[in-house]
Amino acid sequence: MSNKKKNNSVDDAQVDSVAVADWRNASTRNERGRLIREALFQAAAEVVGERGYQDASITLITQRAGVAQGTFYNHFESRQDILDKLLPTLGKDMLDYVRTCSREGTTLVEREELGFKGFFSFLKKNPHFFRILNEAESFAPKGHREHLDLVASGYVRMLSRARDNGELPGYDERELEAISFMLMAARSYLGWRYVYGEEKQSDVPDWVVQLYSKFISTGFSNKPI
Repeated sequence: MSNKKKNNSVDDAQVDSVAVADWRNASTRNERGRLIREALFQAAAEVVGERGYQDASITLITQRAGVAQGTFYNHFESRQDILDKLLPTLGKDMLDYVRTCSREGTTLVEREELGFKGFFSFLKKNPHFFRILNEAESFAPKGHREHLDLVASGYVRMLSRARDNGELPGYDERELEAISFMLMAARSYLGWRYVYGEEKQSDVPDWVVQLYSKFISTGFSNKPI
């Protein structure tokens, strides 16, 4: 997709360089390369979060990261390459954060409730993630598919362990992937409605968390309502 010509006095001023990992003081060449790549990812996340995928040009990304455009091609083949890798990279960070949040749970329901709250805590700390996630299907479909596969496979592993421990009575193995996508959809749409919707709240309401916990408790137990 071609980059649009920008009004330098207005648009570019909105994406001036911000604090990123300081690759200039790296002690080794490998460390410098790693930090530059991280800076480019961080810059891409901010630019896409503010402008959307469509207007996220290499120029804006490199300006935000504080590197030359030529340096960009040492790390990514093209604009589309970094956009396709953006969501899976951020998604891995999200999963690590959510796993840490849910670690204290002793049952599947407890772990899922803690993970649910952890997901929204991650959104609060990373406000660009939700737009990146929701626009990826149209503008970075390869990355979107990779992200869904990554999240779903992690969910299936968690549910499979719980099932082996007797926490999902009456469910068979093939149903676990479908359950995973139900839970993923719930997080996404509840975020759209109660955090990023008309009310624009910074946190998911407590009553929504409690409702989610009640809902999954009933569903996981597989008991008639």
